[in-house]
Amino acid sequence: MSEDLRTTKDDGVLTVTITRPQRMNAFGIAAARELAGIIAAADADPAVRVVVITGEGKAFCTGADLAGEPAAPEEALEAVNSYVRAIVGASIPVLAKVNGPCAGMAVGLALAADLVFAAEDAYFLLPFVGIGLLPDAGTTALVPAAIGRTRAMGMALLGERLYAPEALRAGMLTSVRPAAELDGAVAAAAARLASGPREAIAATKRAVNASTLAGLDDALRRETESQVILLETDDHREGVDAMLSKRPANFAL
Repeated sequence: MSEDLRTTKDDGVLTVTITRPQRMNAFGIAAARELAGIIAAADADPAVRVVVITGEGKAFCTGADLAGEPAAPEEALEAVNSYVRAIVGASIPVLAKVNGPCAGMAVGLALAADLVFAAEDAYFLLPFVGIGLLPDAGTTALVPAAIGRTRAMGMALLGERLYAPEALRAGMLTSVRPAAELDGAVAAAAARLASGPREAIAATKRAVNASTLAGLDDALRRETESQVILLETDDHREGVDAMLSKRPANFAL
């Protein structure tokens, strides 16, 4: 296992922790593939009944960090898509414990989960348009499925932070708790699921996902095709330069 992820198992609950607090838990291609593999292995392990995903330190995850991992855009995007598919496709429930900022592709990571618990001070952010890109990691399907088209458009086009209490009211989250109570709330839910009827839980997950995320594979394909093009545009280069220079972007007309 890489240094970017840590797993622990207790009473049928596998906890996966993203361990890059120095980068606010942003992670790269290798860790994305590894996460997909961990989810698939857990799903195939009769001793694992629930998976919990969280971040170490103050952040859940702030997106992709591709420094030191040169790759074609298609390769990077497919690595991200692999864990979205693994989480949604798993027969066992996956819980996201959002302990802090959740941005970029991490929004897809959180919302691919079946239950999403968040600390009161956590927030969700889709910053893509601000750097000339479109939301990816399945968020063009996952966010509307959770909060509806209009609210999703607001997040995607305006790039504004959605804090946990508002995200709960919008229907994005299962529960919001004070930071000190988050671990206990997630542990209680995970224990309840771990002792529940495995086949009924799996059937329920399949049925709900079939009715709400039937278009997820198409969304991942569209995101990948469009993102590959957008990554080569002048708008993207200007957006990145403006972000790094801490100035307003001047996009082409």
